Parts: sequence; C-alpha cells; structure tokens
Amino acid sequence: MLANKRILLIIGGGIAAYKTPDLIRRLRERGARVTPVLTRAGSEFVTPLTVAAVAGERVHDQLFDLTTEAEMGHIQLSRSADLIVVAPATADLMSKMAGGAADDLASTLLLATDTPVLLAPAMNVRMWDHPATQRNLATLKADGILFTGPNEGDMACGEYGPGRMSEPLEIVAAAERFFAEGPLSGKRVVVTSGPTHEPIDPVRYIANRSSGAQGTAIARALAALGAEVVFVTGPASVPPPEGVQVVKVETAREMKEAVEAALPADAAIFAAAVADWRVRSASGSKIKKVKGTLPTLEFDENPDILATVSQMETGRPALVVGFAAETDDVVAHATAKRARKGCDWILANDVRPETGIMGGAENAVVLISEQGAEDWPRMGKEAVAEKLAARVAEALRQGR
Repeated sequence: MLANKRILLIIGGGIAAYKTPDLIRRLRERGARVTPVLTRAGSEFVTPLTVAAVAGERVHDQLFDLTTEAEMGHIQLSRSADLIVVAPATADLMSKMAGGAADDLASTLLLATDTPVLLAPAMNVRMWDHPATQRNLATLKADGILFTGPNEGDMACGEYGPGRMSEPLEIVAAAERFFAEGPLSGKRVVVTSGPTHEPIDPVRYIANRSSGAQGTAIARALAALGAEVVFVTGPASVPPPEGVQVVKVETAREMKEAVEAALPADAAIFAAAVADWRVRSASGSKIKKVKGTLPTLEFDENPDILATVSQMETGRPALVVGFAAETDDVVAHATAKRARKGCDWILANDVRPETGIMGGAENAVVLISEQGAEDWPRMGKEAVAEKLAARVAEALRQGR
C-alpha cells in the first residue's frame, strides 16, 4: 500500500525523535519515498546527516532557503506529498497547527498544504493531559487531522502515562490504513481483550480464564479492513496484534479509564473478561498463612465498562458490542444482558469446560441483536473475528 507513495516526514523536537531513523527505514522498506523536514528542536535529538543518510534524500530545515524558496519550495514540498507525517508531534507543533501559526518551515508547510496529515503525538503526560493540549487535539480532529497514539507507558522524564509516541511499525500501519481501500478506512474502533487482574496482595489476584485470543483476533481483523484500532488489553497470554494502538492495563478500573481516554470512536467491542469484583482493601504485603485461621476478604463491585459506554448520553459510539460468556441458558442470559447493558449486539458463547472454548482455538457464538438470536457455526477464533469485522463494517456503512 505504500509502494511509490511520497511521504513528507516532519520531525519535531522531542526525545522520541530518536525513533525516526527506524521509521524512515520501515517506510522505505515498503516502497515509500520519504522526504524529511527537520525542525530546529528536532535537530537537537537527531542529526541532519543521520536523517539524510537513512532517507536517501536531502533534509529540509530552513524556511528562508535561497535555493528552494526562489521557487516557493515550501509550497511545493507541502503539496507534492501523498501524506504528511509528523513524528514526533510535540505540544508546540500541535498548538501551532491548531492556531494557524507559520513561523518556521514545519508550521508553514502544515498551513500551506491541502495534503492529508497524520500526527504521532509525543510529550510529557502532564502536557498531554493539559486542557490547552486537549483543546488543540479536539480542534485538529475537527479539522480532519489523523492521529496515531499516543501510547501509555514510562516517560523519559520518569513519569508514567499517555504521551509516548507510537512505535515506528504502528505509525507505518496508520499510514497504510490511510491508503487502504478497506470498508473500515477512516473508522476508529476500540477493542478490549484479555482478563483483568484484581490484586489481593502483591503475589495473588482474582482473574477470569481468558487468553485474550478472541479479542486479539478481532482487533487484527478490524485493522485488516482499514480501521484505526485502539486495543485495550489486560494481562493476556497471547501477544497483541501488530498495526494497532496497544494500551496495556491490569485492573478493571484501569481498563475503564483507558477506554474512556480512547473515545470518541465509531464502534467499541468489549471482548475482555473483566472481573466483576475486586478486593476492597488489597494488602500491601503478602498475606501469610496462619494455621487454623482463614483470611477474610471484603469485595467491591467493579465498574461496568460495557454499560457505561452503552449508556453514554454524548459521545457514544455508533455501534457497541459486548460479549457474554455463559454456562447455562446462553441465549436467555445474553438477551437479558443486552437489554440491561444497553448495547447494540451481544456475542454469547457457551464456556462450560467440556466445550473447550475458554482458552481454546475455536469459538461458537450466538449474535444477539434487536432482530433476535443468530447462531454462528463453531469455527476458529480468527474466522469468528473476520465475520464480526465484516458485520461491523456493514453496520457502520448503513449508518448505525
């Protein structure tokens, strides 16, 4: 999908700029031609010589360049590309874009272009969460700017949270989605997967028996149809799919926060096996076994993520899909769950041990919707995911 595509890569001034030589290499591996633009701050983290050597192209870093500006080079650069990628997209660059500033080559290019723009934000978590940045984010999204990330994780400054730039392969996947002709191109879907772990003490926890295989397959199938996928996963036993934005969590409360941070979205699919309860006061040290006595655990109910999103008054995804793992009266319980939660679809499955579904390679589901119950034959989890992704694409096409 990137073969012979012209990518204008603007490198902002952040520590994540060290990843851009690898990003350039990955883009060129797929046949793209990469023209680099290096901001003055970006050159503090990666040198023009390094960028030029990896790109095989000269680096543009001066707005007032006699040679290129004699022919209005900033106009030509901004309009000769098929896609402009900004990585890292700093808070400063986002602010300039949202406000229409044009005081250097990068911001001038971004203002003078009618070429689609893809941003990969990277900044300190407090900068990302600041109301000014969030206002700029909303403005840029409303202007049609595309985004990938940011991811959540450890920061160079020692803090933790959202603000890490997407990995090079994630940015490549986002660029490929832009050029893809899939039925979900331009759609954003949130997928939850895996179990949650609710701590009892530092070495024990409560969890559900979920491998995360079905949720992972769903995320992969949606991405294959061109969707931008935010994959919120608990501690699964299978690796997350490539080409999607991965947000790793441990507990139900962390999963709820991650899902809310990923909105707005066109669809949300809740395949995670979220623990219904958590220990009210998890011990900070290991609970020791004392002969003749048993520990007393008090529980609180975890937040209901599916119901919360399904019943949102504003910003609700057009399509909300839940899962129901049942051991008896599967259709009846799943139908009641759909009505109770307020979601559009429920995928119900029989997870009695003898079925081998929980943690296995196959699944047999019943799709519960307002039209009733639709039995799907037993098939591999990848096939289930592909069938669901196709149905999601059709529902969104019809304007659900």
